[in-house]
Amino acid sequence: MTSKNPQEILKSIPQKGFFGHPKGLFTLFFTEFWERFSYYGMRAILLYYMYYAIKDGGLNLDKGTAASIMAIYGSLVYMSGIIGGWIADRLLGTKRTVFYGGILIMAGHIALSFPGGVTALFVSMGLIVIGTGLLKPNVSNIVGDLYDKEDPRTDAGFSIFYMGINLGGLIAPFIVGTLGQKYNFHLGFGVAALGMLVGLIIFLATRKKYLGLAGSYVPNPLSPEEKKSVFLKMGISAIVVIIAGAILISNGILTIDGFIMLVSILGIIIPIIYFLVMYFSKKTTSQEQKSLLAYIPLFLAAMVFWAIQEQGAVILAQYADERTRLSFAGFSLQSSWFQSFNPLFIVLLAPVFAALWMKLGKRQPSTHKKFSLGLVFAGLSFLIMIIPAIYAGPDTLVSPIWLVLSFLIVVFGELCLSPVGLAATTRMAPAAFSAQTMSLWFLSNASAQAINAQIVKLYSPETEILYFGIIGGIAVLLGVVLFFFSSFYKKRV
Repeated sequence: MTSKNPQEILKSIPQKGFFGHPKGLFTLFFTEFWERFSYYGMRAILLYYMYYAIKDGGLNLDKGTAASIMAIYGSLVYMSGIIGGWIADRLLGTKRTVFYGGILIMAGHIALSFPGGVTALFVSMGLIVIGTGLLKPNVSNIVGDLYDKEDPRTDAGFSIFYMGINLGGLIAPFIVGTLGQKYNFHLGFGVAALGMLVGLIIFLATRKKYLGLAGSYVPNPLSPEEKKSVFLKMGISAIVVIIAGAILISNGILTIDGFIMLVSILGIIIPIIYFLVMYFSKKTTSQEQKSLLAYIPLFLAAMVFWAIQEQGAVILAQYADERTRLSFAGFSLQSSWFQSFNPLFIVLLAPVFAALWMKLGKRQPSTHKKFSLGLVFAGLSFLIMIIPAIYAGPDTLVSPIWLVLSFLIVVFGELCLSPVGLAATTRMAPAAFSAQTMSLWFLSNASAQAINAQIVKLYSPETEILYFGIIGGIAVLLGVVLFFFSSFYKKRV
């Protein structure tokens, strides 16, 4: 008789209790809800905190530097998921990794909730980057652990979980953004920390009863000898990095701009290494090599798409603060509130797109054509911002409707590209590198934001016609090119 690990035994027993799904989905839904509340709440005001004047409660950083830091922050968050996956697979299991990640995230928000200047900012960023890397990829894995492979509820369960992510991101800017901008930035960051605390309390209070053994199993644990070797190497590496960093910083060699450039370079190099290792591995078959080659244009398209979509929290956030008339139909608006439009439109439109693909069936566009549509929509979301720039000029506040339209159009693209990209990654991944290929997919976002760190410096109200026009035009052009070449790649997907 074949032995099963504890998670397989748990999943073989159908459970109900949360909208007809395993009760553990309740735990994970609200853990991720509050984690996203804390992250997106913090992100809604972080840019303003960095470049607002000291008299207004900010750090008075240069706007270009602040925008680059935001981009690098997002890039590092996605890169750190690789570390979180390894720790869960080899050391702690997903459940404990999620918990420790939440602790670090909360600590990062707490660091920002007290006046500590630039030092507190970077300490906070480090804690949140590592914490999110531990929590975010692994909480999704635990959702999968709740279901047997043949359970027909799996897709619906992930849809409910995905709703929790977007609902947290939807309400956070209204609460954290209002408190941060209207009263005090540190109060806003404190509420973000409180949100993560609520998520941790729910996780602790319900994990034993609802999650059971899900996420407690370590799939590929290190042996005692391997642990000693790994911990020794990690300790030595940490000491070397700290000493080298201290020397380089104290001598003015490693500056903020230098660190941003370093991460930008890593954002390009790491995916290339991933591709080369998988492609030339003896475990990758010739057919899998063809699939990897067909995956390259998808990865590049995803990079271009995310480079535009992620600027919603950087350039469009700055645009909302400086170029937008913050009143509409008699109501006074906060610039941070615009960060709620992306999750709002996803919540409203995701079921529509899912129903559309289902209705079209075999007549729906191919994967590469959906990616091309995603690129075109992303480009249009930037091109539409040229219109108010032409008619209003750089010195006049414009209607908030333009920003709303931009966020709406890019969500059309996101729903064509993001879920399709996840599915394509699982189909096209070499059997020996299935987990690594999924990490590679998330690196498309990390790479995009690493590149953004250099691009966003070029934005200003005076250059916005060129900025939106060139970036948007490139995306539309690449989308059209990919569309015409899609039939060539179709048979390789």
